[in-house]
Amino acid sequence: MSVNQKKRGRPKGPGNQLSSDAILGMAKSLMKAEGKIPSIRKLASNLNVDAMAIYYYFENKNKLLEAITSSLVNDIYEPVISDDWKSELYKLCTSYLSLHEDYPGLLETMLSMDVRSPAEVFYEKFEQVTKPLALDEATTMNGVSLLADYLHGYVLAMSCNSDREALDISMVKGPLQVYCMALENSN
Repeated sequence: MSVNQKKRGRPKGPGNQLSSDAILGMAKSLMKAEGKIPSIRKLASNLNVDAMAIYYYFENKNKLLEAITSSLVNDIYEPVISDDWKSELYKLCTSYLSLHEDYPGLLETMLSMDVRSPAEVFYEKFEQVTKPLALDEATTMNGVSLLADYLHGYVLAMSCNSDREALDISMVKGPLQVYCMALENSN
């Protein structure tokens, strides 16, 4: 009888392959495949470590959840400050929608969290895109809130749509053009 021995406790030594990046990478991979955040046990099993080793890098499951979602949102399109801000906004939005298409269940996970880290990442990217408009703080906040609500509704509609050909990410272009006109006229 052979028993697969997992290392217990804090990872040791220079040969250790476990890191917060390795944990995040495995969690994102499992989430993409399964459409939900993996349990700590499943994550540890796939990394061939004891579950307590995960807690060395992430104090609790909520901290891991925050790190995963923030990492995913951080990986979306990195806009550049440009006079062609509409094109940059379109790239940011389609990248965000693609993220949700690639990671089913991400929206539900993000909306159930008590932290704002993923939203702050998106907010910073939105600020970068709209910098040429010189929006005041209230308009920026209202603009990003409206856009996030629209995009989240779009993600929900895509996930509920059994005929994927009837609704796809490219269809966001027309509504975004109307949204951009409103932003331009807000000053």
